[in-house]
Amino acid sequence: MPMSRPLTLEDFEAIRDAADDGHRYELIDGSLIVTPSPTWLHQVVSSRLLVLLAQTIPEPDRYAVLHAPYDVRLSDTSTVQPDLMVFDTSDGEPRLPLLAIEILSPSTRHIDTGLKWSRFAAAGIQHFWIVDPDAPTFTAWELREGRYVVAAEAVGDQSVTVPTPWPVTISPASLTQAG
Repeated sequence: MPMSRPLTLEDFEAIRDAADDGHRYELIDGSLIVTPSPTWLHQVVSSRLLVLLAQTIPEPDRYAVLHAPYDVRLSDTSTVQPDLMVFDTSDGEPRLPLLAIEILSPSTRHIDTGLKWSRFAAAGIQHFWIVDPDAPTFTAWELREGRYVVAAEAVGDQSVTVPTPWPVTISPASLTQAG
């Protein structure tokens, strides 16, 4: 691994492809980010949110909902794997998701709320959601004039309907409760 320069996409792909250790590999501004596999609660929230999005999708032939691992190349020096993504496929296979979703874990909180948040905005991803299973909270951001602004928020048992990319009603507690 090169020590005197930022990693290139080629370096990243060689490292990631050689690894088979269950970790998530991402490249942000030429720096390699390696995180452990998600926790049980993280995966429960991810699965429930994936099902909710899939059940409410208005045009299944137009939109695709994917989950990690799936590489999203933000730039020549940044490739990330959002927990969930929504793509508008009306023009074929898109480069960037319409919506990126991160579910916070203790090991990724800073990366998700700082580095990824700012890189998603810079890349032009229109919608970004964060779910914090420990709180539990939900926040949706919308890109306006190159900056994210809060579009919707909910805490605990509160429900909020997010109008875009299509109307979805979310209650953070319902994503985290057992059952």
